[in-house]
Amino acid sequence: MASSASAAAAAAEVDSNKLQLAKGNNNDDDEHENGGQKMIHPVVSDLESYVGDLTGGGGDDDDASEDISLEGLEQELQECKHDQVVANILSKGTKLREYTKGVESNVRQVELESIEDYIKESDNLVSLHDQIRDCDIILSQMETLLSGFQAEIGSISSDIKILQEKSMDMGLKLKNRKVAESKLAKFVEDIIVPPRMIDIIVDGEVNDEYLRTLEILSKKLDFVKVDPMVKTSKALKDVQPELERLRQKAVSKVFDFMVQKLYALRKPKTNIQILQQSVLLKYKYIISFLKEHGKEIYVEIRAAYIDTMNKVLSAHFRAYIQALEKLQLDIATSSDLIGVEARSSSLFSRGREPLKNRSAVFALGERINILKEIDEPALIPHIAEASSKKYPYEVLFRSLHKLLMDTATSEYLFCDDFFGEESIFNDIFAGPFAVIDEHFNSILPNCFDAIGSMLMIRIIHQHQLIMSRRRIPCLDSYLDKVNIALWPRFKMVFDMHLNSLRNANVRSLWEDDVHPHYVMRRYAEFTASLIHLNVEYGDGQLELNLERLRMAVDDLLIKLSKTFSKAKLQTVFLINNYDMTISVLKEAGPEGGKIQLYFEDLLKNNTAVFVEELLLEHFSDLIKFVKTRASEDSKAVSEKPISVAEIEPLVKDFASRWKAAIELMHTDVIKSFSNFLCGMEILRAALTQLLLYYTRLLDCIKEIPGGSALNKDLVSIPSIMYEIKKYSRTF
Repeated sequence: MASSASAAAAAAEVDSNKLQLAKGNNNDDDEHENGGQKMIHPVVSDLESYVGDLTGGGGDDDDASEDISLEGLEQELQECKHDQVVANILSKGTKLREYTKGVESNVRQVELESIEDYIKESDNLVSLHDQIRDCDIILSQMETLLSGFQAEIGSISSDIKILQEKSMDMGLKLKNRKVAESKLAKFVEDIIVPPRMIDIIVDGEVNDEYLRTLEILSKKLDFVKVDPMVKTSKALKDVQPELERLRQKAVSKVFDFMVQKLYALRKPKTNIQILQQSVLLKYKYIISFLKEHGKEIYVEIRAAYIDTMNKVLSAHFRAYIQALEKLQLDIATSSDLIGVEARSSSLFSRGREPLKNRSAVFALGERINILKEIDEPALIPHIAEASSKKYPYEVLFRSLHKLLMDTATSEYLFCDDFFGEESIFNDIFAGPFAVIDEHFNSILPNCFDAIGSMLMIRIIHQHQLIMSRRRIPCLDSYLDKVNIALWPRFKMVFDMHLNSLRNANVRSLWEDDVHPHYVMRRYAEFTASLIHLNVEYGDGQLELNLERLRMAVDDLLIKLSKTFSKAKLQTVFLINNYDMTISVLKEAGPEGGKIQLYFEDLLKNNTAVFVEELLLEHFSDLIKFVKTRASEDSKAVSEKPISVAEIEPLVKDFASRWKAAIELMHTDVIKSFSNFLCGMEILRAALTQLLLYYTRLLDCIKEIPGGSALNKDLVSIPSIMYEIKKYSRTF
C-alpha cells in the first residue's frame, strides 16, 4: 500500500512536469540531437532513482537476518501448516528468502506497471484536475449565493412570523366583532317592534298570521323580562311602553275572539267534539299566550269554558237520561222473589210454565249478550223509541256509561291538549256527574232485579278495563263509586231472595203435583244465572252467598216433599226437582261446580230409594225372600233350610206376571217423571236391580235339593235381558 501511495505521488509530479514540457520551445529538438546522446527528463531520472531505492539494500537484509531470533518459529509453523501457500512452499523445498525475493520482485513489477498506467493517463488526470478546480470555483460562488439566500430567507421568516402574529390578532378581533355584531343584531331584532307587527296586532284578524305574530310578541316580551342586559339598556325605555300597549291590545282582542268561539258551543245541536277539534285546537296558542302574558284573562276564559261545558254536557246527559227512561222495561218488583207464592203475583204466573219460557226475573237468557256488546255504540233514543222496543235497565245503564266514557275521553284529551291541565276535567264534569248520580240514586233503591244488578257490576268492570286500555284515568273514581253502590244493593236483593226461602209458607207453596216445583225452577235459573256471570271472575263472596241460598232451598224442598202422604211420591218429587235443577245448572257451564255436584249426589241417592220402592210395589215377595232367606247372612242364621215348596210360589208368580209388572213400572215412570230421559234411566236401573234379585233367586234354587223341578217355570236370564234392552232402546 505504501508503494501505491508513492506511485500516485510520482504520477502527480509527472503530470505537472508533462504540462511544462508541453509548453517548451523548439530548443528541445536540438538538445535531443546534440552529441548523439539522448537527454533524460528530470522526471524520468527521479523515477529511476525511486525504483533504485526500491531494489537496493539486499546486503543489509542478509546481515540483519543473522540477528533475527527463531524463538517461537516452531509454533508459527504449526499454526501455518494448514495454509495452502505455506504448504506449497514447504512441499517444494524452496528457501523462504528466495521466495520472498521473488514476491518482492513481483510487487515491484506491479508497481512499475501501475506507475506507467498513471503516466499514460496523465493527460486525463490534468484535465480532471482542471475540472475539479473549476468546480471548486463554481461551488464557492454557489456557496456565496446560497449564504445570501439563507440570510434573506431568515429575514423573510421573521417577517412571516410578524405577519402571522398580526393575522391572529386581526382574526381574534374579527371574531370578537362578529360575536358582538351577532349579539347586537339579535338584541336589536328581539327588542325592535316592526310596524308590520303593530298593524297585525292592532288591526288584523285572528288567524294563522295573527297567531304567528303573537308568538313573536311573546318572545319579545319574554326577552324584555328575562334578559338582564335589556334592563340596563336605554332602548328599553323607548320600546317597553310600546310592547306593553301591544300586549294589552293582543290580550283584549284574543279574549273577545275566544269568548265568541265559546258561545258557539252553547248553540243547540252543535257537535261539540267537531267544534273542539276543527276550531278551538287551531287557536290553542292563544291559551298559552294568555297563560304567560294575560293571567287574569286566561282565568276568565278558563272559567267561561268550564261553565259553558258544564252546562252543555249536563243538559245533554239530562236529555239523554230522560229519553232512556222511556225505553226502560221493568223486570222485577219487591215481591218478585224465589220463595214467594206464585198466585200472589201475576208476574210469577210464568213460574210453572215449561223451562223454555223462563221468566226474565230469575233467568239470564239473552240478557248475557249485553256483556258481549260492551263496546257497541250507545243507544240512539229516538230510533229505539220509533221501533217501540223496551230494554232491561242494564241495557240503558251500559248505553249511558258508554256515552259517558266516550264524552269523558274526548273532553279529557281536549283539555289536556288545549289548556294543558288535566284538573280542569273534574270541574267540567261536576255537573254531568251530578245529573247521572241523581238518576242512578232514583233508580237503584227501586231495583229488585238481582240479575240486572250483577250485570251492571260486570258492565262497570268491563268499562274500567276499557278506560284502562285507553289510558284515561279521569273516570276511575266515578266508576269505583258506582261499583261500590251496586254491590250493597245486589247483596240486599239477594238476601231478600234468601229470606223468602227461609220464611216461605210450606202450605201455601205446596201443590199436589210431583213435577218440578216453580220455586225450585226459580232457584235453579237464578243460581245458574249468577254462576254464569261469575265464571270469568271467580268471586268468592258470591259463591258463599250461593251456598247459603242452596242450603235454604234444600231445606224448603225437603219440607215440601214431606207434605206428600206416600213415601214414593216424596221421592219422585225430590228426583224431579233435583233433575230439573241439574239440567238448568249444566246450561250455566260444563263444569257445574260444587252446587251441581251436590244435587247430583242427592239425585243418585233418591234414585236408588225410588228403585227399591218401585220394585217392592210389584215384586215385594221376591225381594223379601231374597233379602231374608237367600242372602249368605240369612242362610247362616236360619235353622230351617229353604225348600222347593217355599220357593215354588215365588217362581210361578214371577213367571206369570213379570212382563205385565215391567209394563206397569214403565207406565208409572212415564207418568211420574217430567224428564223422559231421567225416567228411562230410572226404569233401566230398576230393571237391572230386578235382574240382580232374580239372579240371586236362581242361584238359591240351584243350591236346594230338588230345585231342578222348578226349571219348567223359571224365566231365562236372556228373556229378561231382552226386555231390559227393549226399554233401553227408547233412549
